[in-house]
Amino acid sequence: MTKTDFLDQPPDSSVLTPYDREHLKTYLRLLDAEADGACWEEAVTVIFGLDPDKDAQRAARVYTTHLARAKWMTENGFRHLVRSSYH
Repeated sequence: MTKTDFLDQPPDSSVLTPYDREHLKTYLRLLDAEADGACWEEAVTVIFGLDPDKDAQRAARVYTTHLARAKWMTENGFRHLVRSSYH
């Protein structure tokens, strides 16, 4: 993944966005990393290719906002995804 592949924070929407669809794999990787107990610095380095030592604020923002969106997907977004697969 390169820096142009993701935003610093995903769109804040109550519905599934094209960005969400494009980043489902990223969201799953974040959820897996959290479940495995990986530290956020390692996760943001591996998943996003960011160096938290060089820009800790940005790295933390990217990690926390994408993880929050990944959790939203598990609670709400999946419904939109399932519904859209029937159309």
